[in-house]
Amino acid sequence: MIEATTETIDEFLSRRAADVEEAVRKAAEAEILPRFRRLAADEVDQKSGPHDLVTDADRLAEKRLTQDLGALLPGSVVVGEEAVHADPATYDALQGDAPVWIVDPVDGTRQFVHGDDGFCTLVALAHRGVVLASWTYAAARDRFATAVRGRGAFLDGQRLWAGPPAPGRDLAVATSHPDFTTDEQKHVLRALWTDGVAPRPCGSAGLEYLAVARGELDGVVFSWEAAWDHAAGLLLVEEAGGAHLTRTGEPFRVTGGNALPFTAARDTATARRLAGLLRVRD
Repeated sequence: MIEATTETIDEFLSRRAADVEEAVRKAAEAEILPRFRRLAADEVDQKSGPHDLVTDADRLAEKRLTQDLGALLPGSVVVGEEAVHADPATYDALQGDAPVWIVDPVDGTRQFVHGDDGFCTLVALAHRGVVLASWTYAAARDRFATAVRGRGAFLDGQRLWAGPPAPGRDLAVATSHPDFTTDEQKHVLRALWTDGVAPRPCGSAGLEYLAVARGELDGVVFSWEAAWDHAAGLLLVEEAGGAHLTRTGEPFRVTGGNALPFTAARDTATARRLAGLLRVRD
């Protein structure tokens, strides 16, 4: 087996990035879309509570992606949301030397369960804590976004560039949904309710990141750090000219240990402004 290096992974992405996109499409077509708006009651379960749902689509799509992605890049490992739920130790692979596929089979499961098309499949490839490529597939909308570090971000083949916010209007910001936010986190997030900022609860994290990369949303502020929710979108935003910062002013790390909440925004100035607001209540 060839040891994974930056050079070998870069070569893999040059040759086989399209194969990863195809694997994501096939998983969605086989396991997710056939169940969209057709879920039976026994195909939906709760994890930590009534707002934390999992479906057969999540489990089966992740199983398929784990098999297919591992076959594409021998020696790689998969950190998937459902596998980590079953065995939290699986998350430790993010700290290792092997290339890691970070997978959220259905990001926005609550929307998926309720028949809303605002969900997506998220895949990212990371190595030694650095996200190198990402794939975001909004299957019900047939929109596909990709990014490779240093090579740009694209939506359906068109280059994305977020650009700065329009001057003179409030910043549109999606924030952690109240259902998933502790009282302490809500206290910090209340700093966003100020002149010049227009916050709202987020939907699918992956689709909110895509909106930032497209310049349709000025920023996001999230209070949790699960890598499968953020890795793909953060690279998409970076490659579209944006930036991400924790409340202490450091870039977000997919390996964890971040000062939360953190922000990602369409340009560096906006990211700094939002991160500064998050420090107000320290």
